[in-house]
Amino acid sequence: MTRIKRGYIARRRRTKIRLFASSFRGAHSRLTRTITQQKIRGLVSSHRDRDKQKRNFRRLWITRINAVIRETQVSYSYSKLIHDLYKRQLLLNRKILAQIAISNRNCLYLISNEIRRKEVD
Repeated sequence: MTRIKRGYIARRRRTKIRLFASSFRGAHSRLTRTITQQKIRGLVSSHRDRDKQKRNFRRLWITRINAVIRETQVSYSYSKLIHDLYKRQLLLNRKILAQIAISNRNCLYLISNEIRRKEVD
């Protein structure tokens, strides 16, 4: 019986996995079993942390808006600003408000003053 050489499909699969783990250290980039385990672990972490990143950015935007709003008026806060924005039906999301707060504080002051002035009238 003649010798049959193995095909290239398994080798191709392993090289594909190795390309994913090429930046890992030690056995995590050399041994096939550990590479597959680390690949699963890495993909799970990236999926979980995408959601965590959204939460963290939202917290950062809220903190920035609150800090700028509290500088000017003592009794005015982030929650009151957002409540007034919803009452006036102004569609400004937190990301845009945070960018305005950082780059152009006077603009954010104008927005908050206009909202409060309409509430008094």
